[in-house]
Amino acid sequence: MTGGADTEKIDFIMMYATHNAFRRDLGRIQAAAAGGRADTPQTRAGWRNFKHQLHIHHTVEDDTLWPRLRAAVTDPADLALLDEMEAEHALIDPLLAAVDAAMDAGLDAPRGAARDDRPDVLPERLRELSDALGHHLVHEEISALPLIQAVLTPADWAAFGGQMRRAQGVKGAAVYSPWILDGRPRVEQRQFLAALPPPARLVNRLFWQSRYAKLELFGGGAPDPAGTGSAGAGHPA
Repeated sequence: MTGGADTEKIDFIMMYATHNAFRRDLGRIQAAAAGGRADTPQTRAGWRNFKHQLHIHHTVEDDTLWPRLRAAVTDPADLALLDEMEAEHALIDPLLAAVDAAMDAGLDAPRGAARDDRPDVLPERLRELSDALGHHLVHEEISALPLIQAVLTPADWAAFGGQMRRAQGVKGAAVYSPWILDGRPRVEQRQFLAALPPPARLVNRLFWQSRYAKLELFGGGAPDPAGTGSAGAGHPA
């Protein structure tokens, strides 16, 4: 590992916020499956958005971040870490497809005894996805982010962020920002909002947040699990 040319620290608030949103949604869909709500329109819409956000996130990392990082390192251990990041990404798509198949099997099965007789594999497929994605997110946070901090500059990170914004587009940003805020503790909401450009904060407050709440993803948000004072989907700090 070699030191970066810029001594200014990279702010990873957006990365951690996105990772936490993935974790939150995995918990929500697992709870929906356990409660027999996997077939509801709200759960289906939440699952589609989860897949969409994950696809954008991993695609931009694969196309922009990992190549930029690979060009900045020479240590075999660092290069091996990047190979691991890419390999872990490749494992996720088949697991997403397996969840899709399990959800579709439940939706297509007839009501009544025939449906009840069919083994419900969805909880197991979701557990497999949660294990693999959870491992990847932790691995990235404890290994890849420190490497990024050591060898890339804030300008490099800004270029990655710019590519992520272009991949989302304005329409995507209108969902991404309130999706990140959905159900998070107020301190995390404030940190995320502070990292947004002022115009984006204003548009989020005036338009995006209320439009997102109408989507009722996973039933419109989850209660605060720890009494941390988190706001609901329509009430960011």
